[in-house]
Amino acid sequence: MVWKPENAPPRKRCKRYNTPGQSHFLTFSCFGRQAFLSRERTCQWLADAVIRAREKYAFKLIAYVFMPEHVHLLIHPTQREYDISAILESIKIPVGRKARNFVVKHAPEFIERMRVDSGVGPMRLQFWQAGGGHDRNIYSAEEMWEKIHYTHRNPVKRKLTARGVEWKWSSAADYAKVRVGPLPVDNRDLPWLPQ
Repeated sequence: MVWKPENAPPRKRCKRYNTPGQSHFLTFSCFGRQAFLSRERTCQWLADAVIRAREKYAFKLIAYVFMPEHVHLLIHPTQREYDISAILESIKIPVGRKARNFVVKHAPEFIERMRVDSGVGPMRLQFWQAGGGHDRNIYSAEEMWEKIHYTHRNPVKRKLTARGVEWKWSSAADYAKVRVGPLPVDNRDLPWLPQ
């Protein structure tokens, strides 16, 4: 399916608040909500991009899940001044480039699924859904833990696995101390809920 501006859903504007001391619950989707993250190769590209972004922008990765067509990241910037948009771009742009290059070189039959037809200029291939996704500032322990549990339940809710710890591309197993996932998480100093 070729996406054209007239059949694309309207873009939502995402207002970002770079508030020191607050965490961010980020959600972003693959183009047309297609299952572009259903391959190990693509998930590894995303994991590598998150690791590089974390090194460059100094944030803690509190929780994550890579679903076949969308991603949830719960991050906590450690610098007083930061830019969530720049962090997201540093994660999404390298993955999109690798995917486009791979498809053009090794899977040309897949091009139509990524193709955006603007009617002008050269053909564009898109991996991520246009727009800013969803960004929610987290400012309480209760909300942070609600987002961690929500993130870890995603594969179970979708019936992709029976238990969250079984989903490879999630931090659920790290929290349950079952295994270390493909992305190291920073969950040692989290605020704990009162008993």
